[in-house]
Formats: sequence, structure tokens, C-alpha cells
Amino acid sequence: MLAFVGFATLLGLLAFHTLVAGVATRFFRLRLATSWGWVLYTLVLTPMVLFVSTLVFTGFLGVGAGVDLGSPTIVVGALVGLPVVLGAVIDYLYVPPPEEYELPDTQ
Repeated sequence: MLAFVGFATLLGLLAFHTLVAGVATRFFRLRLATSWGWVLYTLVLTPMVLFVSTLVFTGFLGVGAGVDLGSPTIVVGALVGLPVVLGAVIDYLYVPPPEEYELPDTQ
């Protein structure tokens, strides 16, 4: 039963990380006026945020206790790499691009 609860919390953390990665990608796409700047920030800053979040949730809070995924590399890949890719793909493919929104002029 403990392994099931640990697995369910890991899936919840994976969903949360995907949400954070998608929101971060959208934020970078909206705020950066360069053509490749948002890609660089998404590939550098988002994994840093997710790695710190992984350390806090799995270490300090004990999310995923009782689940053995093999090595720490698999855990980092599943909780950092996969959400970055999923979040960027969801934002890029399924959310309208920032150029389609008309913003009011600021004075």
C-alpha cells in the first residue's frame, strides 16, 4: 500500500512539474522579444527550478517514499527532463502563439 501511495504522489509531482514547465515556457515566450531567447531560458532555467523542486519534494517532504525507480538518474530524468519536454510541447503546440494576442498600448 505504501508503494501505491508513493507512486501516486510521484505521478502528482510529475503533473505539477509539467504544469510549472508549461507556465514557465509561456512566461518566457511572452516576456522575451527575441526569436530564440525563450528557448534558451526554457532549456536552462526551467530545469533548474524543477531540480530544486524535486530535491525539496522528494527529499524534505518525502514524496514518492517506498518507490524504487532504480537510480537517481532515472528519477531526475522523469521528474525534470520529461516535464520540461511535455510543458514546452503543450505550450508550443496547443496554446495559441503570443503573436495572436493584441495587447493594449502602454503610455
